[in-house]
Amino acid sequence: MNQTPVIQKDSMSCAVACTAFILNISYQSSLKLFRNGKWKVKNKGFLCKEIVNILGNRGFKYEYKYISNKIKRKIYKPNTIVFLKRSGKYPSGHYLSRADNNLWMDPWINFPDENKKAGFRKKLPEKPIYAILSL
Repeated sequence: MNQTPVIQKDSMSCAVACTAFILNISYQSSLKLFRNGKWKVKNKGFLCKEIVNILGNRGFKYEYKYISNKIKRKIYKPNTIVFLKRSGKYPSGHYLSRADNNLWMDPWINFPDENKKAGFRKKLPEKPIYAILSL
């Protein structure tokens, strides 16, 4: 798997960057996989279902689930994507990907700085509520 963090280029495109990270493709190539992606990265963002469908179309088997106590430990498996709850820090929520190095790839690690940077972090910065899990 790609171990280079992928920067989200737009305000609502963390899903695009996380998908690119999992598929080991560029941000721009990933954006083309999302229906109405150019509009959604600026206005709406993306649902877990859309990410699962794109990964499925590329030959990966994924499902998304609400993170309950039953599946809480599964989020630490490499290639997992989590969605953080909406909060004061992340008003629209935020997606991060689990890397092979036991770190979280954050596509906008210095949020809300407009000079976006991606990087790896040891801990999630907010509570995850959905997981996109490899089957």
